[in-house]
Amino acid sequence: MEGGNGNDPCESSVLQKDIYQGIDDDVKLNSKDQRDALADEPKCVICGRYGEYVCDETDDDICSLECKQTLLLRVANSLPVCSSSTQRLPATDECFYVRDSVDRSGPPSLTCDQAELLRNKLEIHVKGGVIPAPVLAFSSCGLPQKLLQNIETAGYVMPTPVQMQVIPAALDGRSLLVSADTGSGKTASFLIPIISLCAKLYPNNNSNLRKPLAVVLTPTRELGIQVEDQAKLLGKGLPFKTALVVGGDPIARQLYRIQQGVELIIGTPGRLIDILTKQDIELSDVKIFGLDEVDCMLQRGFRDQVMQIFRALSQPQLLMYSATISQDVEKIASCMATDIVTVSIGKPNRPSKAVKQLAIWVESKQKKQKLFDILRSKHFRPPAVVYVGSRAGADLLSDAITATAGIKALSIHGTKSMKERREIMRMFLVGEVSVVVSTGILGRGIDLLAVRQVIVFDMPNSIKEYVHQIGRASRLGEEGNAIVFVNDEDKKLIPELVDILKSSGAVIPRELGNSRYNVVSLSSGKNFKKRKYGG
Repeated sequence: MEGGNGNDPCESSVLQKDIYQGIDDDVKLNSKDQRDALADEPKCVICGRYGEYVCDETDDDICSLECKQTLLLRVANSLPVCSSSTQRLPATDECFYVRDSVDRSGPPSLTCDQAELLRNKLEIHVKGGVIPAPVLAFSSCGLPQKLLQNIETAGYVMPTPVQMQVIPAALDGRSLLVSADTGSGKTASFLIPIISLCAKLYPNNNSNLRKPLAVVLTPTRELGIQVEDQAKLLGKGLPFKTALVVGGDPIARQLYRIQQGVELIIGTPGRLIDILTKQDIELSDVKIFGLDEVDCMLQRGFRDQVMQIFRALSQPQLLMYSATISQDVEKIASCMATDIVTVSIGKPNRPSKAVKQLAIWVESKQKKQKLFDILRSKHFRPPAVVYVGSRAGADLLSDAITATAGIKALSIHGTKSMKERREIMRMFLVGEVSVVVSTGILGRGIDLLAVRQVIVFDMPNSIKEYVHQIGRASRLGEEGNAIVFVNDEDKKLIPELVDILKSSGAVIPRELGNSRYNVVSLSSGKNFKKRKYGG
């Protein structure tokens, strides 16, 4: 690769060195470090930024070593290069790459020091055991070729940090407890190993009585539907069938689907238990048991149901995920699998760095008017989700937004039928509705891909739920913003909210910082000296 302008002092041989051995600072390592191309300048064939360099192997214009890595991987896998259809890497998913390995039969041979450097760079933390080193490309995981093509079709140009570490560890058969930001690619990181396993075991499972090989549980119907949609996309063309088992749809249809033979069951705990207790469904061949939003699944009323299903299985591999994981969940997980490994990306139990938070101190009686003012202003970025604390509140507020602000809004919550909820989500995602007013039902795991703004009208019951709710404003590192209304009625959460805002670099309203309920900041005494009085 040589400088596109002819004046770059870096030689081709230098650019081909392994980055762990050092590279000239003039060479851009990541595409996000490169500027956009001007009208008359060459453009990178991968991301469209300024094509400052030329790839020696293909003579294509590229902007950085990162895009060279992607280009060479595509050439090696005979995949087309087309800048118009290629997605840019999210800015927050910073990936640290080495020169491509000639032998692609397995993961690149990273030394222990190199693996540790990579983990430190990407803030990958591993606790509880030894697992394989992170991979630098999906093609290094030994996945079926059709699955690799589906991954490319789904828009995954290269793995995110959580996928780099978790996919090889899951393929190695390790039980994992995974914590990563909302929108960081967690769903694909457990579906890819599941689909790979099912495809490889299919010849032994190919009969009229095929039994499920994996079960994934989610806390809500919406999340279950979303997980199945992604599973179908990634498993297309492979010997891989799914069954969705959730409330709101006829149980007979779901049972028939399972009896026809499937590899993966995705469902909510209650409905799956209904089927297990009323019908003879065989789960003895289940190899992987997945829990999405595991802290929700093991800390609420779901726990007994989850454990009942788990005891019906025969020591499966566990894959458990959430953006927020408590010590209690870690203890329960270690009881379910004694050899479980914890993998966390970034700072645990913190919002995504891509979400910019704006806290507004507003008394309860003024919250509606403040919301209307925002929706009428230039700061409104539709489509947006407004979170409220009750079902009745969701209905009333959505009607008020439509009538007063002149913006089409609908409500969504647990008492609406499955058909209604699906239609509301369809209208919202295609742009027919600008605002959805939701209870916590849309706060967990849902990929609201077009949403870049969240308004927390009513603070939830816990700071963890707040982290999940504002996480809907950022998917795969795309920047979004979250506006939160707060007052003294949220006194139980004020100290933690102030801590979250401080850690994210957000401005803290004077009223919030001075609140008598902000006991952490007032009692710490770190910035104060005791006044000395004379005798």
